Amino acid sequence: MVRQQRPANTKWFYLGLGIVAVVGVGLIARTASHDSAASAVTDVKATPAQAEGYLLGNPNAPVQVMEFADFECPACGQFATVTEPDVRKRIVDAGLASYRFFDFPLVEVHKNTLPASNAAACAADQGKFWEMHDRLYYGQPDWNTEATGNPKKIFLQYAKELGLDVGAWEKCFDEQRHLSRILGNRAEGERRQVRSTPTFVIGTKMIPGAISYDQFKAYVDSAAQQVAAHGAARADSQSGKGVTQ
Repeated sequence: MVRQQRPANTKWFYLGLGIVAVVGVGLIARTASHDSAASAVTDVKATPAQAEGYLLGNPNAPVQVMEFADFECPACGQFATVTEPDVRKRIVDAGLASYRFFDFPLVEVHKNTLPASNAAACAADQGKFWEMHDRLYYGQPDWNTEATGNPKKIFLQYAKELGLDVGAWEKCFDEQRHLSRILGNRAEGERRQVRSTPTFVIGTKMIPGAISYDQFKAYVDSAAQQVAAHGAARADSQSGKGVTQ
């Protein structure tokens, strides 16, 4: 089999791809852990695919949680490795909420974040998005922009560790097969006026920052109460139909 030729200079290849993303999406120029003025949201209707995110848990759970995050963002990494395991076990696995991750790559400040999103998207093709998600965050110090200009070699090792079909994963990665999906997730965050990473949407509330488990649970409980109250009000309204005075 003839092996697909790779770009000669991977660092500049990824940097160029990041510039494409800036043009297509209208980058918010900020770091993950500090607030700063956001760039204007541009019209990206022709560029990204429809936002899908990556679902964890029961899609019919009473509360829907969305996270907009950057794989290279230190605050996102802190949440993913410290708090999220409890959120998954005690909230998602318990059926209290579903959880959907949306890429929000800050490509101007994090040069390796788009390749990381690409690595996770290609793992998702083989049913292992969340395994790659976790591996990327736990290994963030090894592949971030300060550590390397060629993160692919590290991501390739992760693919092997996770038992992926490495040839299929690498072909997907090199072709940037899911770039439009990544940009679509990013565009959804911009539509919702996300200003920092991570940002969570829990029910009707949008919460910026790597919040604690107790804070997260309190927002889920509040959203569940709203859902229950809305359901009760709707039931009362329907039961009153057709009643004569």
